[in-house]
Amino acid sequence: MDPHLLRTYVTVVRLASFSEAARALGYTQSAVSQHIAALEGDLGTPLLGRRPVVPTPAGARLLEHAGSLLLRLDAARADLARFAAAPRGTVTLAASPLAVHPRALAALPAAGVTLRTLPRDEVPAAVADGSADLGLVDGLAAPSDPLRLPDVAPLTAVRLTEEPLAVLLPAGHPLAGRGALRLADLVDARWLDAPHTGFPLDRLRAAHGGPGGHGFRAALRHEGTDVRTLAALAAAGHGLALLPASVAAGVPDAVAVPLGSPRLVHRTELLHLGGEPLGQAAELARRLRA
Repeated sequence: MDPHLLRTYVTVVRLASFSEAARALGYTQSAVSQHIAALEGDLGTPLLGRRPVVPTPAGARLLEHAGSLLLRLDAARADLARFAAAPRGTVTLAASPLAVHPRALAALPAAGVTLRTLPRDEVPAAVADGSADLGLVDGLAAPSDPLRLPDVAPLTAVRLTEEPLAVLLPAGHPLAGRGALRLADLVDARWLDAPHTGFPLDRLRAAHGGPGGHGFRAALRHEGTDVRTLAALAAAGHGLALLPASVAAGVPDAVAVPLGSPRLVHRTELLHLGGEPLGQAAELARRLRA
């Protein structure tokens, strides 16, 4: 399967247009049509309907594989480019919002680093395709368990921190006086749905392990990456938020109640591609691990 043809196919599906895909890729519309026809001929099945431009059932199944296949190729190219390229004077660090904790910020040198805050799911891909030299990613885990990361490339993950979790409540909430809370106590509560900043609600349902995976209803959806906005929404009563204890502590007009059950921690890991980082990235990785 030719990766150039596959990239053309993914672009056509994303833009739902042969002409728009041609503009985006710098091809003629005729070349895009030839690419799709060649890919369909190679696979022996139609992949796209033409009016409208939508995937066939076989094309939809191909899309499930295409993202990881292309990312793997990008990862291989980025990994090999590290050896051929001259050392750069700057390092790009991609980090999910809750991974940018004070210890990580204190490890950054005074100059030479570009910090990119990305949604949690985009950090491994940024490291894999070479757009970031290093990554900081966070998530929920049992104590000492590694994070479950997408299999996008041969990434190396190193534990940096683990810390307790707390439920952030408005100061007047009926549960604000508790010494600790269980997720089981909060199944029917209204939560902030903040997949890029907080923890996805489906992850809370899985951690609770209740029958049918129900509960943890979303009261308001926050699609940004600003942790302060998420905390302010919780303090204002728009829904509960589960946060690292250090982040939840000290939010004005809010109370942080420790999560007692199940036993979960907020874990942060350092990501890099392949073997040990090279050049300036190696020095930054050393500082972060220390």
